[in-house]
Amino acid sequence: MVTRRDGRSRLGCLVGLLLLVTITYFGFNIGEVYFRFLRLKDAMVQEARFADSRDDDAIRLRLAAVADSLGLPDEAGRVRVVRSANRIVISSEYTEHVELPLFVREFRFAPQVVRTF
Repeated sequence: MVTRRDGRSRLGCLVGLLLLVTITYFGFNIGEVYFRFLRLKDAMVQEARFADSRDDDAIRLRLAAVADSLGLPDEAGRVRVVRSANRIVISSEYTEHVELPLFVREFRFAPQVVRTF
């Protein structure tokens, strides 16, 4: 005996697949923003690790170059370096915009690294 299949299950699968692709696409855009943040913070950790042999201006220039190479906004390259006798604080603040289907979402980041000697 042969039974007929309704087309509804195929349409349901198509809608589910379309939903999965949409979520993946926009998730990738948001994930990329966080990935760039983590790369900048990793560069800050690296600069703090070698802060003994570099002056503040050299640290600022290197981190501004990293921010520029990552395609971050200009404000991300405005790095603050504060030293005291036994510690260094490297920080920055910036905002990134991600365009989602009906609105633009702003993500505010403030990476900061503190290292004590």
